Amino acid sequence: MSVLVFTIIILVGAYFAGLLGSLTGLGGGVVIIPLLTLVLGVDIYYAIGASLVSVIATSSGSAAAYVKEGITNIRLGMFLEIATTIGALFGALIAVYIPVQYIAILFGVILIFSALMSLRKKAENILTEPTYLAAKLKLYGSYPDGNGVQVNYGVTRVSGGFFMMLFAGTISGLLGIGSGALKVLAMDTIMRIPFKVSTTTSNFMIGVTAAASAVVYLQRGYIDPGIAMPVVIGVLFGAITGSKILVHTKSSRWLRWVFAIVVTFLASQMIYNGITGKI
Repeated sequence: MSVLVFTIIILVGAYFAGLLGSLTGLGGGVVIIPLLTLVLGVDIYYAIGASLVSVIATSSGSAAAYVKEGITNIRLGMFLEIATTIGALFGALIAVYIPVQYIAILFGVILIFSALMSLRKKAENILTEPTYLAAKLKLYGSYPDGNGVQVNYGVTRVSGGFFMMLFAGTISGLLGIGSGALKVLAMDTIMRIPFKVSTTTSNFMIGVTAAASAVVYLQRGYIDPGIAMPVVIGVLFGAITGSKILVHTKSSRWLRWVFAIVVTFLASQMIYNGITGKI
């Protein structure tokens, strides 16, 4: 395979990764890592390094649009970033001591679990009152529903969400996926935040989480500019496209199905290759 073909495949794949990452809050790593390792045969540590860079690009490309539209809960995101950054540094530090087969299997298991959880039925707009801690920290907020009407929502179980973010950050540093799936899960299920707010706030957060991990991978030489550059370009354009779509979307039900189908397929491939030692 020539360098040109290799680069074009990465660009196209990264575009769709960025599109998916922006729409679901995943960060794009769930597509980038399988693409690089399973299709192009890239070493998983270099794939993780490129994925972390792509996560930063996704966050940069889509978060600004969501903040401008008033969907992202900035205060909540900055509070939870404390936990994810600590976890990301820890995960990146221990990653090189874990065999690649185990990393691939863990990657798949985390994604399948996230896909199943995303399909759980719940109210789209949860109008709960904020708990005592959420009220003290002013973590509650509102967002436009697509018709110009502001929908108010509360935040619950702040401590549970914070500790889940520690785990999400660790997975980010270990697997290079931005841990957007777990962030969305924590905010959507534990803290009872509307799905559209949780995905956009996740996009706001994942760049900081990935940057903390990327520093460790950069120091160890696992970020190759020849791989990372087309990944960043493709993901950035995909993220911008996704942000424009999500801002005008009234229901997120179809996003959940896209999320579940794509990550389940990719996860099964990663688990199979991890078990058979093909990765």
